[in-house]
Amino acid sequence: MSHVLQADQPSPLLSVVNPLWPPLWQTALLAGLLFWLYLPTLTHLVAQWWHDPNFSHGFFVPPFSIFVVWQARSRLARLTLHPSWWGLLFVGFGLCVLILGQMGAELFLSRFSLLIVLAGLTVLFVGWSFFRAILFPWAFLLLMIPIPAIIFNQITFPLQLLASKIASTILPWLGVPVLREGNVIILPAMALEVADACSGIRSLMSLAALAVIYGYLMERKIAVRVLLALASLLIAVAANSLRVVITGLLVQYWDPDKAQGFFHEFQGWLMFVASLLMLYLLHRLIRFFWPDEGAES
Repeated sequence: MSHVLQADQPSPLLSVVNPLWPPLWQTALLAGLLFWLYLPTLTHLVAQWWHDPNFSHGFFVPPFSIFVVWQARSRLARLTLHPSWWGLLFVGFGLCVLILGQMGAELFLSRFSLLIVLAGLTVLFVGWSFFRAILFPWAFLLLMIPIPAIIFNQITFPLQLLASKIASTILPWLGVPVLREGNVIILPAMALEVADACSGIRSLMSLAALAVIYGYLMERKIAVRVLLALASLLIAVAANSLRVVITGLLVQYWDPDKAQGFFHEFQGWLMFVASLLMLYLLHRLIRFFWPDEGAES
């Protein structure tokens, strides 16, 4: 395991238990009520992760957040707890957001309300200092919530146009004549449409989530973590554009049928692996010019 992993030294449970923590039965009761209240929302959320490849990365978001909290358990247990009634206001606001989401059939609001309620309960029972200490794993949970369809569509179409523009610029350099109309690339052999599934939004969101995880585990400097997360977006766009270029080359120089089906899906996996490799190489390059001296920025 890398020496960069930020693990607290384990300590005996009795030595780190804070006497001001809420009793276990209260915590269990609240967790049960919360689970009962949000069971339909969570069931639909997991079903979307399972059936929609664009958001399948949601499966590993909650486990990582739990891991981060568990890793910091000794430090969290030593915090001085200052419960605040402000948390009750956030809980009430979160429940109102849940009601609005249920009434308007807006899934994003219903799901986001869970995070608001969790934040409110944290502030209510253990205080602002504890919430600040777990702000990163709490904020990371935002990545498990699929973005609203209206925003999703506003993102995917520009990505489709960008991929088609880049591909239609590169393909002529490789001897492939191209005529582009919007997100459709017309080749001599056939017309290629950069559809929603080929927009790169799937790899973009998955790579961004993995970049955050990778940066947290393998890098101490916060600035570098942010840089890796931002760079993952550019890497995902570049990899998806390269995928469209390769598809165009397969259509022109091999077999149009081979550019679809299994080969097309395999390209997607291959480009995602290449994106992870590029992210790793970028990190090594940053380390070369900005060596890790063991201090956070």
